[in-house]
Amino acid sequence: MSDIKIASKVPMGQKIAFGIGMFANQMFPAILGIFMVVLVEDLKFTGLMWGMIYLFPRLFDAITDPLMGFISDNTKSKWGRRRIYVLIGGLVMGISYVFMWQIFKENTVQYNFWYFFFWSIIFYLGLTLFSVPYVAMGYEMSDDFHERTNIMAVAQWIGQWAWVIAPLFWIIMYDPEWFPSADVAARELAIWVAIPCAFCAIVPALFIKSESTLEKDYESLSFSNIGGSLKKILTSFKEAFKIKEFRKLCGATFFIYNAFMAVSSITFFVIVYKLFNGDAGAAGIWVALFGALGAIGTTFIVIPVVTKLSKSFGKKKAFMICQSISIFGYVMLYFLFIPGKPWMYIFALPFFSFGIGSLFTIMMSMTADVIDIDELNSGKRREGIFGAIYWWMVKVGYAIAGALSGVIIWLVGFNSDLPTVAQQGAVDGLHAFFCFFPTIGTVAAMYIMRNYDVSEERASEIRAELEKRKSEIK
Repeated sequence: MSDIKIASKVPMGQKIAFGIGMFANQMFPAILGIFMVVLVEDLKFTGLMWGMIYLFPRLFDAITDPLMGFISDNTKSKWGRRRIYVLIGGLVMGISYVFMWQIFKENTVQYNFWYFFFWSIIFYLGLTLFSVPYVAMGYEMSDDFHERTNIMAVAQWIGQWAWVIAPLFWIIMYDPEWFPSADVAARELAIWVAIPCAFCAIVPALFIKSESTLEKDYESLSFSNIGGSLKKILTSFKEAFKIKEFRKLCGATFFIYNAFMAVSSITFFVIVYKLFNGDAGAAGIWVALFGALGAIGTTFIVIPVVTKLSKSFGKKKAFMICQSISIFGYVMLYFLFIPGKPWMYIFALPFFSFGIGSLFTIMMSMTADVIDIDELNSGKRREGIFGAIYWWMVKVGYAIAGALSGVIIWLVGFNSDLPTVAQQGAVDGLHAFFCFFPTIGTVAAMYIMRNYDVSEERASEIRAELEKRKSEIK
């Protein structure tokens, strides 16, 4: 172990401000996943339409992310590189989310599809404007190996409350005492979700400190330089992926997150049709509890445990331990989805939650370490580019995962208009995919990470070399 200590502690107020932004970053996709069921269940979108809505806006989002990373890294402003984009992106997300859900049963399916498709493109543009510079803010808040984990742990702890709150919408969306229909619920609840989330999104822009970059020697962002910028972005991609540790982080995240997301969209159907013979009203509380209890477990068990494991055993071992626990949870879910006994699945949730619940706490901290390696190699600080590339991998995979959820529904022959007894094989197929598809992704990710080698000792040596360079320049 190196005896070199790099101290760079971040005040709790700054961590909380960053974490409030994470709540918005998590709440929008959390509630979007719940509302999306309305498109199939109530507005009768086909599986193909479902897949297209997941695939194409996110592919657009994935294309714009690297460009946003380059722009964010090279912005000259008295407010710093990131804050103005976080502010604008938060506002665009909030406004577009409201408009996106103003769809009515009275309109044709085709009209509703294209209306939703258009506004989802605007929404994902706002998400790019917000999320890429926002994530980069977190990477550059500290250069200390363990403080980076602490920052991400606080942010993920706050962000997880989105996944506690969002499932509760299941209870009221399909309760006729609240709303006459789920599409009415989506239209009205979108307003109540978007406004507070937009305010949360702009908190980091208002309260996280950043230095002026007006005098920095950055790349030009003029329109005449767009072609050159795109070339430099491609060069940055190549340089980033030359770092084998970064390739491993991206690959492992791709498999875990997107295998999970491919089946998370069918949670509603698995619970309603596996446990309640297709009666959404009877299943409401249990659909909500699945997500809420899982998120509570992540908030109060997984994040504290993974933070402790990271400090005690290192980030890689913490990752391996948590993912192994999650596999056990997925297997339990297969056996504990028992018709007539919905409460049985609760026993699996604390274990199941370790997979996705620990992922970004560890991976975002590891990415910050890898950015130091890039600076050692290139002499540049490119948090925006690395954040964009990392989330590019997530979003491209998420687009594929969203399309896969539609394919899964089609493949097993599931029909939301039929009760379970009329399609038992299709419902059992959904349940099997729900439990074992994420298991396969987790095993693949663990294989990729088996020889990841950025330890605390190596990270300290890299930081020491960077500090030495800076002192020589001065």
